[in-house]
Amino acid sequence: MSSSFSFAELGLLPALVRALEERGYTTPTPIQTQAIPAVLEGRDLLAAAQTGTGKTAGFTLPLLQRIAQIDFGRQTGKARIRVLILTPTRELAAQVEESVRHYGKYVDVRSMVMFGGVNINPQKEKLNRRIDILVATPGRLLDHIGQKTIDLSGIDTLVLDEADRMLDMGFIRDIRRILPLLPKDRQNLLFSATFSDEIRTLSASILNNPVSIEVARRNTTAELVTHLVHPVDREKKRALLEKLIRDGNWSQVLVFTRTKHGANRLAEQLDKSGISALPIHGNKSQSARERALREFKAGTLRVLVATDIAARGIDIDGLPHVVNYELPNTAEDYVHRIGRTGRAGSTGEAVSLVCVDELKLQADIEKLLKRKLDSVVIAGFEPDLNAKPEPLRQPRTDLPPRQPRRKPEGAGSKAGSKPGAKPAGPRNGNGGGNSGNSGNGGSKPANPRSGNSAGGSRSGGNASGNSNGNTNGNSNGNTGGRSSGNTNRGATGNTADRSNGNTGNRSGNSAGGNTAPRSSGNGNGNTARAPQGNDSGAPRRRTPRPSA
Repeated sequence: MSSSFSFAELGLLPALVRALEERGYTTPTPIQTQAIPAVLEGRDLLAAAQTGTGKTAGFTLPLLQRIAQIDFGRQTGKARIRVLILTPTRELAAQVEESVRHYGKYVDVRSMVMFGGVNINPQKEKLNRRIDILVATPGRLLDHIGQKTIDLSGIDTLVLDEADRMLDMGFIRDIRRILPLLPKDRQNLLFSATFSDEIRTLSASILNNPVSIEVARRNTTAELVTHLVHPVDREKKRALLEKLIRDGNWSQVLVFTRTKHGANRLAEQLDKSGISALPIHGNKSQSARERALREFKAGTLRVLVATDIAARGIDIDGLPHVVNYELPNTAEDYVHRIGRTGRAGSTGEAVSLVCVDELKLQADIEKLLKRKLDSVVIAGFEPDLNAKPEPLRQPRTDLPPRQPRRKPEGAGSKAGSKPGAKPAGPRNGNGGGNSGNSGNGGSKPANPRSGNSAGGSRSGGNASGNSNGNTNGNSNGNTGGRSSGNTNRGATGNTADRSNGNTGNRSGNSAGGNTAPRSSGNGNGNTARAPQGNDSGAPRRRTPRPSA
């Protein structure tokens, strides 16, 4: 079918055509020309389409028309959701739902967007009202399913948008959990930039005799987008980027980094240098992401620094510049990145700052595009030809290391732990003594709570916490800390924890040698916390110490 058709000739309602014309769209793209009639007929669809081809309108327009022709005045019972559109990212979900609202401006169709990162309660409230088209990310949809706040039994049409990216992000399990909850008799539309084996397997399991569509972009990348590589050393990339922005007077630049940490750092550095910039990625709150996108689209933000995932859904007509600050790990992601520019018939420029580490990635991109990328060295930024490549930073290596759980100060550790651990200083005064977590090993002792005591820590060594004599913390020696030996807790002997004897629990001025906090040896020490002298009172209830 020729793309010279008008939207009216494709059979769309005048109300939809009017909304399109208000937004400046008068002629359908090739994918719209093929997809709209098929969807109107109720056929399943398998479409291979890159970003920028107009695929969103290709499925939203006919779906809007089918719902608009329903006479809701004759409907009985609770209104049901009729169309479910699943997308991989929040930004893409918001963009698709925005398109639904814009194109459906003059028809009685109600839509809703649903994604995580925001309070779920307003979404629950909205689900109590009539919703015809739901655009959602799989994770948040499953949250509602788990809480039984949504009913999917009335779905007539399922749309999987950017299915390849959903599989790349690991959503296949979520999708397979959602599919059984939908009616078996439904229309299915699947859109993907590539047809991998996984996509073909998924499509075979859900599509029924689909119409297959595979189109190139309306204007090819070579015609609309200028590709340019600037070789540069990795340490000089930021300085070169600043020079390009300032010398070219670039007012709206989308910059891609490989990691979230890299996006944060670059945006902060650019902002400090006087170039307004904000990062956008999955670790940012939804409000921060929306703010960055809003300011960037409005032109008040000069640079938006993004990762590949977050960039899905950034749809800005006339975006002039895309910069690959770091080349992506896969050549296909390069195509998705540069698809942010050269949209809706406008021209664009894709600039890549390539260091010696990324030469193989550049070769992979050129192989995919079946062309060499033009390369220009900027004066003052000539790369060091003798530089050695370093391993590339991979996504998610920027996560902070897990911190071990801190034990309460002075807490004994398990018997048998390795010797040589770092000793801790005393809390009050000059405490000390030979101590270890097991035997005479030198693991971390905690010194007495009050001064001038020669006792050991709460465990181990020649003296032990909660024990006495020659002992091991939490284990058996001549006397066991918190266990048995010559002395038992709550009993008498030369030393007793929380008991009587020559030395009492947490007492000072006891008779004899080494003393430990909460315990004693046969010694003395000015460790107070109880009446002085021989403590012969009843055992005291232990008060738990707060953890650190």
